[in-house]
Amino acid sequence: MNFFYAVLLGIIQGLTEFLPISSTAHLTLAGKLLGTIDAIHPESWTAFIAVMQLGTLTAVVVYFWKDFVAMFVAVVRGLSAGTLRGPVRTWPQDARMALGIVVGTLPVALIGYSFQKIIEGALTKSIPVIAGSLVVLALLLWLSEKIAQHKRSLGELTLVDSFVIGIAQVLALIPGSSRSGTTITAGLFLGLTRDAAARFSFLLSVPAVFASGVYEMYKISQMAKAGTDVFTLGIGNLAVATVISGVAGYAAIAWLLRYLMRNTTLAFVWYRLILGFLLVLLLLTGLILP
Repeated sequence: MNFFYAVLLGIIQGLTEFLPISSTAHLTLAGKLLGTIDAIHPESWTAFIAVMQLGTLTAVVVYFWKDFVAMFVAVVRGLSAGTLRGPVRTWPQDARMALGIVVGTLPVALIGYSFQKIIEGALTKSIPVIAGSLVVLALLLWLSEKIAQHKRSLGELTLVDSFVIGIAQVLALIPGSSRSGTTITAGLFLGLTRDAAARFSFLLSVPAVFASGVYEMYKISQMAKAGTDVFTLGIGNLAVATVISGVAGYAAIAWLLRYLMRNTTLAFVWYRLILGFLLVLLLLTGLILP
């Protein structure tokens, strides 16, 4: 891998992690086209992506830093004052949001742990699976735009809503679905405004991405102890890609929140459909391997 490839992969990771178009789909496709996925040592590609995610995780934490501080302060004050002993609906909004993120993370934590081997198996890099997921989620996102009311604010989110969106996040374990795509779609079905659905999607992503990143880093350390060189793509390239992914991710978050205040998600629906059918065409013509 060269410097240009590292920059390109960082941009792809940063943009597609938060736009509802699937980072897995784009990174897998880019990896195959650029020849950076080593069939003999696929763990090097997995390690590369895992570390790059730290860049996008940093981006969302930095962008929503005030929100996370407000939630932490609300929970600490509520616990010390005893105001969190009553019904959740009476809690301060920031404390309810913190609990909502915890509740919304439970489904993906449980399913991700239970089906770990399947999730990390061959399906992760399967182009047919990615193509199908791109199209199916596009249709669901289109449907949510057609039937949703887009009236509810983030402050009106209930624990049941959080859990439902959390279940939708589980679908992001299927490559090509997109974490932001599945959770934003669920938020729209629940009547949230587009920007509120996107904001909660980003906040909800932090625990899952952090846990996934820590787990992958642990696996990397274990492989390194066993003598496996998991950074065959280059430490320098990895550092560049991670920094670029953070910068691109921050820009993507800021842009998408502004965009959804005035526009629908239909542009992403069309993009997903076109990319999905393009992948099918490439598979049928043999220009790309499954």
